[in-house]
Amino acid sequence: MKKLFITLIATILLSPIFAQSEHLTFKGIPIDGSLADFSNQMMQKGFTYLGTEDGSAVFTGEFASYKDCSIGVISSHSTKTVSKVGVIFPECDTWSKLYSNYSQLKELLIIKYGEPTEITEKFQSPIEPTDDYMRMHYVEYDNCKYTTSWVTEKGTIELEITHIDDDCHVVLHYWDKINTEKVTNSAIDDL
Repeated sequence: MKKLFITLIATILLSPIFAQSEHLTFKGIPIDGSLADFSNQMMQKGFTYLGTEDGSAVFTGEFASYKDCSIGVISSHSTKTVSKVGVIFPECDTWSKLYSNYSQLKELLIIKYGEPTEITEKFQSPIEPTDDYMRMHYVEYDNCKYTTSWVTEKGTIELEITHIDDDCHVVLHYWDKINTEKVTNSAIDDL
């Protein structure tokens, strides 16, 4: 009985420690480990590997029912550990399609992660856009701030509307809390 009691108390006391060691996941893969290991798991999930450059691996594939997504996996030079994954959804050439994709993904993320921690959805201009063309113009010139984020115990998830080069996209970022803190601490040690 005494052994059972000690085991139960140890389990209760240590469970917060174990909970803190859990990593945010992407497609069920913990955002942790080496870039090579993470890349192998991505390929096992059906993503097509395009290459690695400067600590980042790039893949293409279907994500959240969207075909032809680009996925970037980023590892730190200092820790050699994956800490961030980003998904670039297919290009949209109209605001209605861009906003529809953003809204659909936001709804799915709310189902999975609950209410967002922060939402900013506005155009940064004294003149409110009144049509599709003007809204897309604002996106292309960084005058559109549509971002929704969730801060969880395991990390941060952020959904945004943005432009990359001349194309407009919805982008989804995953930052693992443990490994992002390791990268930050490594940078602080450098200072």
